[in-house]
Parts: sequence; structure tokens; C-alpha cells
Amino acid sequence: MPAWAASPAPQAQAWMDLATYSGGMPGMPGGGGMLGSLFGGGKGGNVFGNTQTGPAGRWMDVTLYSRSKPDMREATQQVPDGSRLAPVLKLLSPVEGKPVPLDTPDEVTEQPEYHKPKGKILLYWGCGTEVRKGQPRVLDMAKANPAELAKFFQSRRATTRGAHSTPGRPIWPSKPDNRLIPEGASLVGEHGFSGDGVPEGFRFTLGAAHDLMPAIVLKQQDQGNAWDLSWQPMAQAQAWFLASMSMRGEDEMVVWTSSEQADMGFGLLDYQPNAAVQRWLKDKVLLKPATTACSVPKEAMGEAGMLRMIAFGEELNLVHPPRPKDVKAPWQPIWAVKVRLKSVATSMPGMDMGKMMKDAAKQEAEDTKQAPGAIDLLKGIFGK
Repeated sequence: MPAWAASPAPQAQAWMDLATYSGGMPGMPGGGGMLGSLFGGGKGGNVFGNTQTGPAGRWMDVTLYSRSKPDMREATQQVPDGSRLAPVLKLLSPVEGKPVPLDTPDEVTEQPEYHKPKGKILLYWGCGTEVRKGQPRVLDMAKANPAELAKFFQSRRATTRGAHSTPGRPIWPSKPDNRLIPEGASLVGEHGFSGDGVPEGFRFTLGAAHDLMPAIVLKQQDQGNAWDLSWQPMAQAQAWFLASMSMRGEDEMVVWTSSEQADMGFGLLDYQPNAAVQRWLKDKVLLKPATTACSVPKEAMGEAGMLRMIAFGEELNLVHPPRPKDVKAPWQPIWAVKVRLKSVATSMPGMDMGKMMKDAAKQEAEDTKQAPGAIDLLKGIFGK
């Protein structure tokens, strides 16, 4: 066993989750537009957890803990000038919630997820203009036994712990600092954490590969019997995955995923570690990073469903001092940081997301120009 295999965990650990969401319905809460700016995607505008709940915009959640100060109340994070939030973010520990054990291992754990809706479920998979032979796979909930349910609903997933809210671990955004990430902001540059219990020199640099990801602009073209989906290349994308869900009648759910293997996809629309992404690329479960198009038979996607797409960014794991190459050498990590990235788009069959976003922005600018007091008036009505 290497000498460092039994070494204690770092004295301090930080998690940073970065997420970009696009799509939805412009003008609705969390979907952009004038009313969206009023509601800000959630109560109070920028709230912790937006990287998971998915209101349209660019979000960052941060969690910090110190092993020597398990009841740490507050801390600060130094951020680069390009973030337009400089010089520091104010992190504050939540006062409510169930504490997370400090020694819970942060390992990749792949496990199936199970969902049990009623009626029948039809599963389609793979890109193409025609339904493939042997599809759809059909599950009749009224007749299926537990083994059939488990097999049908198995979905790949390897999501590890990221930013989380628990007492004793300061988070951002926080009540004293819930600023929104400004338009055009970048997190590239030096970051650092400080506070009671935080080791000196907890500083690291983020490069362009680990900055906030661009928004996905998903385009759709009706080809009669199929939808042609296309999107712009993204330098940070390590892989892509698409999934749709719709209802056919009152008791049939139709699911489609871009995987070349039958996978419900429920576990894949979230952060995944690098090793899992690379493995699923080889298995053709995920689309290659250079992919910019995918066709879907209309039968497989339906006409009243929801389509979701995710671009996986490269997860960054830093530790100081670095793990020694000599496995026999002693190793005592002082601090570690995990940065997770994703960009997610939501759309509907027949909805040109790019056009809708441009039209909504144009209309909002025109409305503001013609009626400069409209937003203030609405804020007064809603008590914001």
C-alpha cells in the first residue's frame, strides 16, 4: 500500500460548481426576459443551488470546509477582476440542515436510478431519421416484474459530491452576497480562500478550459418525419448527451436518448467525472465533442415533450502539495479543490431556441425603450 494511501484528508476542501442554462420560455420566471429578471430564477435572485435547479443564466455554487474548524461560520473567496465580482465573495455557513460527515469518501460510485411511472413506457435511442429495428423497447408497468423494472430503468450515473449546503461549511451565494454573475464575466485567473481555519496559501488558478461554459443554442429543422437538431461547436465540451420525454395519450410515456445503447438517461443530465465521460464515449453512450448534429424520428420524440441537452466540461481536481510520484514517499495534502462544469439547454419539439432568445432580447429592449418605467411598475405590483 502506498504511504499516502492512508494519509488524512486535506486540511481544507473547496467545491465549485459552474453551470450555464439556456432555453425554457423567454419572459417566464427563470427563463430570461423582463419577468425573468424580476423573479431572478428564484427567491432573492442568485441563490445557492441554481447550478442544479436550472434557471436560465450562468451560475456558480461554492462550498468550503476546514477540518480544523468544523463549525466555520464565514470565509471569503478572492476572485479575479474578470469576474466583475472582485475583489472577494463573502461565504456564509447555513444555520439549518443536516451536517454532512467530514470523512464521507468522495469516490465515483456508479449506480442505477429507478423511476416507476404508471402505464406504458416506450424507449427509443440513437441519432437517425428513422426508427431503428427492434425499437421501441416497451415496458408495461401493470405487467412488469421487479427484475424487468430494474433492467428497463437502469441509467448510467457517476456523479460525485460537489458544492453542497450544510452547517459549518460557508457557501456562496450567501445572504450577505447574492450578486448575479455579470454578463460577459470570466472566472479565469487566480482564486483564493481565507478565513478562520483556512490554511495560508490556499490559492489556485483557473484557466480558460475551466471557465464558465457558453450557452448551448440548439436549432431544430422539421424534415417531415424527423427533427434535425444542430448546435455550435464548444471548445470546452468533452462530450454531449441529449434526451427527450413526452406523453402519448394519457398513459404512454415516450423517452428518447442520443445514446447508441439503450439508456433512460436520467442519471446523465448532470455533472459526471472525467473518467466516466471518457468511458461512456468509448461505449458510444455519449456523443463525441466534435459532434454538432443529431436527427430524431418524430415518433421517438413526440410533439408535446421536453428536450434536454448537456455539454460536459472537464472536471478539475487540484491538491496541494501534489501527490508525489514516489508511492513510498509520505504525503500530507493541505488543501484541495474540485471544479465541475456543465452547460445545459432545454427546448421543445419545434421550438427554435436561438431565434426565440434573440426575439425575446429584442422585444425586451424595445419595451424598455418605449416604457422605461414598466419594470419599476411591475416591481411595485409584485412587491420586489
